[in-house]
Amino acid sequence: MTQLKSEDKSFYETTQKEAKKKIEIIDATIEEELARVKEKINGLQEQKKAIRQIYDGACVILGVKNEFEEEEKSTV
Repeated sequence: MTQLKSEDKSFYETTQKEAKKKIEIIDATIEEELARVKEKINGLQEQKKAIRQIYDGACVILGVKNEFEEEEKSTV
């Protein structure tokens, strides 16, 4: 490795520190977005589960085929 002049070394050290800060900020932003998306997915899954119970009950009351049960049987 070549020996850097003092001002060059200082420039690259500063550049390295700034790049590291930016990487850390981006990593934190990614984590925040992932948490937000996971929370949204969990909420949607809970809604789906509740609506599915309503649908299943309506099928029983009406005496009709439950399409979702058929799909589940064919994917298992």
